[in-house]
Amino acid sequence: MTAARAVFAERGLGAPLEEVARRASVSIGTLYNRFGARTDLVDAVYADRVEETVRSAERATQAEDPWQGLVEHLTFMAQIQASDRGFEDVCVYSFPPGSVIERAKARGHSVFVALVGDAQHSGALRDDISVADLGLLLWSVVRATEGIRSSAPDAWRRHLAVLLDGLRAQAAHPVPGPPLDQALVRQAMTFG
Repeated sequence: MTAARAVFAERGLGAPLEEVARRASVSIGTLYNRFGARTDLVDAVYADRVEETVRSAERATQAEDPWQGLVEHLTFMAQIQASDRGFEDVCVYSFPPGSVIERAKARGHSVFVALVGDAQHSGALRDDISVADLGLLLWSVVRATEGIRSSAPDAWRRHLAVLLDGLRAQAAHPVPGPPLDQALVRQAMTFG
């Protein structure tokens, strides 16, 4: 699992499992005997990290200021995605419904929906933004800075700050088109 963590962090979830086996000093057969499918390995490597993000969302819903809670959670999410390409993939892609990761993500999603609703209800977050919009926007902040991480590892912070300013209700202008349907986003982002 240590080797998988390192390989996935560097190269994402699509990294060759042969590279994971090589770094772990085991044969690919040994890896498959322990983890029957790539998603089993991903579950084992990232379950704790996904649970960490659920706890972050839960803490954010307890913030006195819903906007500040949302900002802190989005910042936390961007920071760990920017430091781990595999975790970025975990956040973006959908996994089999029974997987440990997908069950944890579903719990986190429910808490995030409440967090977004609280921020909108408070009047701080523009009301025409959906949860799907926020997920894709955050991903775009992290992904846009991927090529410069070695020379500017915190560049995502500047882009996130600009994004957050644009999400404020008082800065809102009408946006074209409706938000993306969550089922469509899930279908487009299924891993495997």
